[in-house]
Amino acid sequence: MNHFALTIIGRDRPGIVSQVTEILFNHGCNIADSSCSILGGQFAMILILAHPEYTGRESFGDAFAPLEEVELSVFLRTLKPGGETHPDIEGEICMISVYGSDKPGIVYQVTKELGERKVNITDLNTKLVGSADKPVYVMMLEAVLPAGTSVEDIEQMMKHLKQELQVDISVRAITPVEL
Repeated sequence: MNHFALTIIGRDRPGIVSQVTEILFNHGCNIADSSCSILGGQFAMILILAHPEYTGRESFGDAFAPLEEVELSVFLRTLKPGGETHPDIEGEICMISVYGSDKPGIVYQVTKELGERKVNITDLNTKLVGSADKPVYVMMLEAVLPAGTSVEDIEQMMKHLKQELQVDISVRAITPVEL
């Protein structure tokens, strides 16, 4: 099985996900992993695909032309073997949420603290919510803590950032569920 990373970016409109997945279905692709979001009015999607016979962009021919015709940017990358697998990351999983007034440096300061402690960020989302006169910056991180680091350690570490950035930061453990 060959694997690819497909990225789609463009002005948001209804039906993009349906259009992309129809193309992939019609070409016999399996979607192994995916994420999509609206970022500042732009639709952004990344998928990890599998196909038993396709070996590169040329195998897809002009399959993505309908997307490009409606001004979506399409990027396809062939992955090296093993690049499609979910990494086996061991450690406690936690959710870190940050709320506060919008200002430069929130993402950098929080992720710098986590990175220095070898915390692996597995998902990060930010949004500006509230009204134009009272915007609120929201950041949600899913992270895996290294051995020997607890949720309480992260809460303690974030105390100085709460004061420095004037934001609310909460950390909670997530219990994984096996199906």
